[in-house]
Order: sequence, then structure tokens, then C-alpha cells
Amino acid sequence: MTEKLREIIEHFDEISRQMELPENYSDPEAYLRLARSLKELAPAAQLAREYFAALDDMREAEALFSDAELGEVAREEFEDAKRRSEALSARLKDELAPRDPDDERNVIVEIRAGVGGEESALFAHSLYRMYAMYAEARRWKISVANVNETELGGIKEISFTVEGRGAYSRLKFESGVHRVQRVPETEAGGRIHTSTVTVAVLPEVSEVEVSIDPSELQIDTFRSSGAGGQKVNKTESAIRITHLPTGTVVECQDERSQYKNKDRAMKILASRLYEAERARAAAERAAERKSQVGTGMRNERIRTYNFPQGRVTDHRIGLTLYKIDRIMDGELDELIDALAAASRAGELGRTDTEDEN
Repeated sequence: MTEKLREIIEHFDEISRQMELPENYSDPEAYLRLARSLKELAPAAQLAREYFAALDDMREAEALFSDAELGEVAREEFEDAKRRSEALSARLKDELAPRDPDDERNVIVEIRAGVGGEESALFAHSLYRMYAMYAEARRWKISVANVNETELGGIKEISFTVEGRGAYSRLKFESGVHRVQRVPETEAGGRIHTSTVTVAVLPEVSEVEVSIDPSELQIDTFRSSGAGGQKVNKTESAIRITHLPTGTVVECQDERSQYKNKDRAMKILASRLYEAERARAAAERAAERKSQVGTGMRNERIRTYNFPQGRVTDHRIGLTLYKIDRIMDGELDELIDALAAASRAGELGRTDTEDEN
């Protein structure tokens, strides 16, 4: 690892030097490429420098072990430097682990009510609130593109964008079927109902990154509306785009401008097509190795929210947390940290055990 770390530092210093060259400084495109590379290398380069500094401290302290006056202090400094080097080594292994190239992208999240009727729609609203609170805590920006509400305050489906550094790296683990077990407010008999909601998390991509033939699109305009005929616009600013080859349909009606709705709908369409291609490639790789675990496919039941017992269980890693209220208020880091760690270790799977109680 030592040689690789020295190469990282050298590469970082070389890019820094190139950014100072007049020919690159005056070329915005070249300068931007260098700046992106520098930004990507910076965390590892900084950790590598600290790691080598700790190793130097260990060597300097070790050289004083035989000194009658400084030997005891030197041993203490050696142990301190050793602890630092071990901690930095662990962080470096994590930093240098293969990463999803989409991790730094913004995301498009789509939530759809599944089995369970109105109770499912109400839980879909609860999940949207959970993600919105999580995004707010991380200072990410949320923009709703399309929402289909019910009369009782539930959500049949909603699409929204989350903008912020590392949004996809954190939220990508949320793709799949979320199951809720609770007593509905409308249930007089007090029976526990089981409902499901589907969550899809797509890395946001631009149209230029996905080849979309305009002749393969059917674009319709209509008047946007909300639940019960609320929030009706007098102009036909809402947009529906159908990608004819795949049958993918995207609607956007949140913006008052037809142009803005079309622009956002095209981004969502590009992201869906991009994700479909990713899923196809992942399925091919899975078929080759005769197994498929932790793919984030939409038909995977990934998590159960059991309100009577106050617990949330993630079936992919077998983690149960008895803090459902805090999780529903957006405190997702403990869950996501565990999922990220399992993913890095290659142990992110799916335990499809039944859990009805």
C-alpha cells in the first residue's frame, strides 16, 4: 500500500502543478477536468500525508528508546504514533476501496404506494417526509417534480430530486420495497395491517450522457392538478413525455413554466434510461456468477417498519433498530452507515425471511 500512497501524493502534486500552467489556466475545459481530478484525489492524498507523518514519528521515537532520559517519553510517543498510523491505515483502505462512479451525483427519488390501498399511500407520504428531513439535516436541496396525492393526505406516487454532495452514495441503499406493519388510523378493530411502498433511487444524469432520439419521444401537455382538483393551473404547463421504444413515461407538473417542466422531465427520463441500462448490466453480471444479492432491484423487500414493536429491520444485513420514531424523523445515518460498510465489505445481501409480527 505504501507505494500506491506515494503515487497518489505524486499524482496530486503533479495535477496541482499543471493547474498553475498558463495553457491550462486559460482553457476552462482543461482546468475543470484538472480541478475535478484534484478534488477526487484530495482526501486520499491528505490521509496519505498524515499516515507517512505518523510513520516518521514512530521511527523518530523508536530511535530514542535507548536514551536514559527520553526513553520513557519516546515509548509513549511511539504508541501514540502507532495508534494514529493504524487508524489512518484503516481510513485509507476505506478511501481507496472501489467506488461507484455515480456516488457524487445528485439523485432522483421515486416513491410509489404498493399493496395496502390508502394505508400504503399514507406510508409513502411518511417515507417522503423521512427523506426530506434527512436531506434537510445534511443541507441537501429537495425539489419535487411530480406528486399524485390522495384525499386523505397520502401519496400514490412522487418524484423528487435531491441535490447535494454524495447524495447518491447515501441514498442508493434505499431502492427496493419498504414494508410497514401498523394499525391504520381508519381501522376500528385495531388489527395490524401490512402494506408496501416501492422506492427507486436513480443517479441524476444529463441528456448528453444518455443518447435519446427526439423522434422516439411523444410529448404531451396538460393542466396540472392536485388531490381533489386542488392546485389547478389555468395553463397547460404540465408535461408528459413517453419514450416510445421502452414505454417509459415521465410526468412533471411542479413548475409553472412548461419549459422548466419539460427540462426536468427530460432529466428524469435520462436518469431512468441510464438506470435501466445499469440494471441490465448488473443482471448480466449476476447471471454469470449464478447469484444476485443486494442489487437494489425494485422487487426486493429490503426493510420492515414495525410500529407496534417500535423497530425497523433491514433484511439485507439483518440489522434491527428499536428507534422507529427517530428513523421516521430522518435519522437514517446509523442504517445507511451499516449498509455502506457491508457494501464495501462485499457482504450486502438480502435475507428474505418473513417477519409478520
